[in-house]
Amino acid sequence: MPGNFKAGSRTSVLLVEDEVMIRMMVADMLEELGYTIVAEAGDIDEGIRLVQSTDFDIAILDVNVNGKVITPVAEAVQMRGKPFVFATGYGAQGLPEKFRDRPTLQKPFQIETLARTIETVLKGIAA
Repeated sequence: MPGNFKAGSRTSVLLVEDEVMIRMMVADMLEELGYTIVAEAGDIDEGIRLVQSTDFDIAILDVNVNGKVITPVAEAVQMRGKPFVFATGYGAQGLPEKFRDRPTLQKPFQIETLARTIETVLKGIAA
């Protein structure tokens, strides 16, 4: 039923994170919460390709991917009209200027924070 997003609802997630161990940890958290990982990328180009070719409900984007800012991937997600959440170890000042208003997970984050952030974003778009 529309607007009824919650953990375990099989919401699909696109994950872009260059650190393999962090990507695996976040993927494990998402799966534990009942989300489905539909695609994972470790670099900007792959992230853009997956955004354009994959069906997903929400994206989780590392802000700094191999020393490059995630802006092109975030713009691609925005062009598709999909919600996204940034993950960063740099705080809000590390976010791309035009996306400073977007929800952000401060690394390292707990599974409860991940769940709450995703649910808040999805409720916001479903309202």
